[in-house]
Amino acid sequence: MALAVTSSSSTTAASTSFFSRIASSSDPKAPEIGSFKVPERPNGSSGVVNLTQRRSLVRRVNAEPQRRDSIVPLAATIATPEVSEKQDEEDYEQLARDLENASPLEIMDKALEKFGNDIAIAFSGAEDVALLEYAHLTGRPFRVFSLDTGRLNPETYRLFDDVEKRYGIHIEYMFPDAVEVQALVRTKGLFSFYEDGHQECCRVRKVRPLRRALKGLKAWITGQRKDQSPGTRSEIPVVQVDPVFEGLDGGIGSLVKWNPVANVKGNDIWTFLRTMNVPVNALHSQGYVSIGCEPCTRPVLPGQHEREGRWWWEDAKAKECGLHKGNIKQDAAQLNGNGVAHENSTATVADIFDTQNVVSLSRSGIENLAKSEERKEPWVVVLYAPWCQFCQAMEQSYVELADKLAGSGVKVGKFRADGEQKEYAKSELQLGSFPTILLFPKHSSRPIKYPSEKRDVDSLMAFVNALR
Repeated sequence: MALAVTSSSSTTAASTSFFSRIASSSDPKAPEIGSFKVPERPNGSSGVVNLTQRRSLVRRVNAEPQRRDSIVPLAATIATPEVSEKQDEEDYEQLARDLENASPLEIMDKALEKFGNDIAIAFSGAEDVALLEYAHLTGRPFRVFSLDTGRLNPETYRLFDDVEKRYGIHIEYMFPDAVEVQALVRTKGLFSFYEDGHQECCRVRKVRPLRRALKGLKAWITGQRKDQSPGTRSEIPVVQVDPVFEGLDGGIGSLVKWNPVANVKGNDIWTFLRTMNVPVNALHSQGYVSIGCEPCTRPVLPGQHEREGRWWWEDAKAKECGLHKGNIKQDAAQLNGNGVAHENSTATVADIFDTQNVVSLSRSGIENLAKSEERKEPWVVVLYAPWCQFCQAMEQSYVELADKLAGSGVKVGKFRADGEQKEYAKSELQLGSFPTILLFPKHSSRPIKYPSEKRDVDSLMAFVNALR
């Protein structure tokens, strides 16, 4: 994944003059990218860095810049404006509060104005194309980079080409290390993530290339939204000091992360894209919402959350690739492997499916139901975890199912199957991932697992009617 200095072909003349001015090799004040060093801290000050502040203390040196494996190489012929030696402190927590109600366009303009050639947009080839449109509308030059994992869909590559033509830019791509990929595939095969999780593959193909790319920047712009993954992204600020990755100056606090659409709903993003006639990934018209690598992405179905199309074979809490792990919500980050908060966590999660027509079953209740061979009526039971966003996404359709079945002779229940109950649910109740829906027939002891990913009320009702 690499970065590109990008500017629309239709950008204002001022933008063009900006490039010709800073690219001039005759300008003795224009330092070369990669030829900065951080001076020693004055007065023997402590090495502790306040993450709410970012200090620019770079000083130009005339030594030959070292080769840098980052997004910089293509852009290295374009010099950044001279950096003042004056200490510049910024409280990004306060800035985030100031911009909390600002529009994405205003936030984007502020980011590009503040960091100029030292900031770039991370583009994945999905609906984050809106970021490029906002950047274009500011009239400022902008840079774009993308991670090419080697396993993207053909439609994503075609969108890259369409975007370059629309905005008159050249996306720079960052690729995974060939030796690391070769070792992973030779050792575990092409699809090991289906067996032992996606984290290792994402680390090789995405996280490490991103880390290299960000070492050539002082700030980056992402398309994260709070509503993309309620369990992990609901507290994203519009701007922050990146808590995970390092930037050009190195060390903690050396990289700033901007999230201009953090407060924008997904449907509003799509209204904007349609209004501005922005090119989009053809996969969106096939039911894809969140788009990643081809083997790990599929369309979502009615009643499913948009992130359920990613790594569908894993639990909800695992549906992050690691690029934005610094933004994982605290209570989600404190969950242990069984989805239970650690003892020192104060996190609480409100229960779901909370209605009079859904019976809450205890451990003894579900055991008795499972052991009974002659039930008075059939039961539909959902095995769930209240923190799971996919369970949350189907809450409305399940409650509606319970309302429709009220008085019909079919009981509707729920059993919380995370924490200490998870091992029992996996061994005795066919729990694979959350949510799992079971039908306990009237004259059979063995429950029948709902086989479909469709969780709309009509599909659930058809399942019940076929077996009641």
